[in-house]
Amino acid sequence: MTTRRTFTMLLATVPVFGLLSTAAMAQDLRDVTFVQPSPSAINSFPVFVAIGEGYFAEEGLNVTVESINGSSAVLQALAAGQAEFGRPGPGPVLAARARGEDAVFIYNVAARSNFGVVVRADSDIQGPEGLRGKVIGTGTADGAEVGFARNVMAGSGLTEGTDYEFLTVGDGGPATVGFTTGAMDAYSASTADAAILNQRGMAVRDITPGEFARFFGNGIATMGNVIENDPEMVAGFVRAFARGHAFALDDANRDTVLAHLKDANPQEGEDVQFQSALFDAVRSKTIPVDMTNGLGYQPPEVWEEWQASLVSGGDLAAPLPDLTAAYTNEFTAMAHEAMK
Repeated sequence: MTTRRTFTMLLATVPVFGLLSTAAMAQDLRDVTFVQPSPSAINSFPVFVAIGEGYFAEEGLNVTVESINGSSAVLQALAAGQAEFGRPGPGPVLAARARGEDAVFIYNVAARSNFGVVVRADSDIQGPEGLRGKVIGTGTADGAEVGFARNVMAGSGLTEGTDYEFLTVGDGGPATVGFTTGAMDAYSASTADAAILNQRGMAVRDITPGEFARFFGNGIATMGNVIENDPEMVAGFVRAFARGHAFALDDANRDTVLAHLKDANPQEGEDVQFQSALFDAVRSKTIPVDMTNGLGYQPPEVWEEWQASLVSGGDLAAPLPDLTAAYTNEFTAMAHEAMK
């Protein structure tokens, strides 16, 4: 298992970007696979911007993006060696580690919670307590949105199976149907899911208590053996990703960013106004409240809160033996130093 000491020792020899020679950049690129839990390019915008701007190529990487269904599927792909990097939620990462899988969170993309429990705009339900005896729809059976909703409900003293039920309905159109048919009374939605529902005429509002905003959402993860065997490749991926993230946050680059995202997912780019609004919503969740440590930083205290809430909600039987092994800020610190 990789330790924080191991990270530091391995990373001591990793070069920073900008020192690559022309000859090195001309060499064949290394193929790397990134798996995301939904087909949305906007939800993973730093990856596609980094691809479009050539940042991964400058690191000697040729990144292919694959879309699969939910965080658990992302972690399964990583554990099976089918991908080097993915974008799961923190809850599923902790659950995977509890099963003995050495998944490691290396970049906090959704620095502010990118999930919320929403109800129809005209619903009488005003908070989690109003969902007693009700059904909450989810996009997947075991994705990050499930753990988040379970935490929200537990915060109001409600227990799954006793006080409410989950129903896997999918996202987009199926979620709209879930509301219109009355199959569900609420939906655990990502920022993108809520925007899509509103855009499709299913007006929804968020009833999540404000204190849950601190629970950061999906981020970049890899496996401990990948870090141990090839820390330079991991560092290069994070550098390129961080550059793509920073580029996309600069409004001067907006048109270029949206063009990259349309290239990655033409369907999302068909309605320019909707694409722009959705990008704004998703992008806003990636900006840390405190930028002292830069983009991608993972507050250790919030990891503690995530673990406590998962134990309380029954998603984890007990605290992990070493929570700090589940994440590292080493790579983001190096990336920001290289970007100065």
